[in-house]
Amino acid sequence: MPPKKEEKKEVKEEKKDAKAAGKGGKDEKKAEKAEKAAPKKRKELTEEQLFAMKPSNRRAARKKRFRQKLESLINEYKSVLVVKVDNVGSNQMAKVRVALRGKAVILMGKNTMMRKVLRDQLVNHPKLENLLPKIYGNVGFVFSNSDLSEVRKIIMSNKVPAAAKAGTLAPTDVFVPPGPTGLDPGQTSFFQALNIGTKIAKGAIEIINEVHLIKKGDKVTSSSVALLTKLDIKPFFYGIIVQTVFEEGSIYDASVLDIQESDLFARFFQGVRNIAALGLQIGYPTLASIPHSFATGFKKLLAVSLATDYTFEEAQKFKDYLANPGAFAAAAPAAGAGGKKEDAKPAAKEEEEEEEGDIGMGGLFD
Repeated sequence: MPPKKEEKKEVKEEKKDAKAAGKGGKDEKKAEKAEKAAPKKRKELTEEQLFAMKPSNRRAARKKRFRQKLESLINEYKSVLVVKVDNVGSNQMAKVRVALRGKAVILMGKNTMMRKVLRDQLVNHPKLENLLPKIYGNVGFVFSNSDLSEVRKIIMSNKVPAAAKAGTLAPTDVFVPPGPTGLDPGQTSFFQALNIGTKIAKGAIEIINEVHLIKKGDKVTSSSVALLTKLDIKPFFYGIIVQTVFEEGSIYDASVLDIQESDLFARFFQGVRNIAALGLQIGYPTLASIPHSFATGFKKLLAVSLATDYTFEEAQKFKDYLANPGAFAAAAPAAGAGGKKEDAKPAAKEEEEEEEGDIGMGGLFD
């Protein structure tokens, strides 16, 4: 082809490219104008249409609903349980929600969102500030106006057995029981590597003694996982753990809910005994020590009366008994000959005790 014709073709192609580029530029300008005009149209659309068009609006709507729900729960309920939900599946969580229906409400959400809502509510509920440090890790809230001990029992009772996983922290101690394992003798070396004593019985490996395989709080090793898998043992039980209680502005550990009424009475009377002992020791009268002081004073008056001729109504009974103990023994109801002999022995012992008491009291006046 002659060079002139080639040059003409090249010029035509360049013109076509220039026209196409011009059209493309016009299309881009149209697209930019459409994007600028789009916000004006969106303002005229309803919220539902915006929610359907843009994913970011869905997130905004979820945040708004979460905020409204958390604020309403804070105003409606007086008590909050902070729960930890590590290793808890959705099915298990649904079962707990059903069990708590009518007694409590579970609310899970992002920690940053929960903190933000609580900070905004500090104006109306300033004591909520105590909850802020407790929001860390995989936690949630359980709101209730019912008995918190009962709610906690329902939450803690729903547990699911789970196999051990390497690298996780053991929530409890793991023991391998003694007895047959059902494994063939060819796997004896596996138990020897773990220092587990075994023997062969009826063509199978049998563990001789109970083995403390994993301690609470230690990391689970791969060898321990392999052994538990071979023995088909699921040692752990995972469930929702109640960590902290927020009740009418007060915050305390969930273990306080385990305290029974009898424990409170025992602690109270132990404190009364301590106060009484301290008051008696330093000679300072208190309501707890006064009864003991009266009893001690009566014993001293009785000792003086028995050691002298001075008497009073309460001491006369003791003097009469010491003067004629046989009369009191005869007045006691007889249940037979055997009963008389048995009654006579305690009477003799009582005489000896009284005599010993006289010797001790006589020493008071030396």
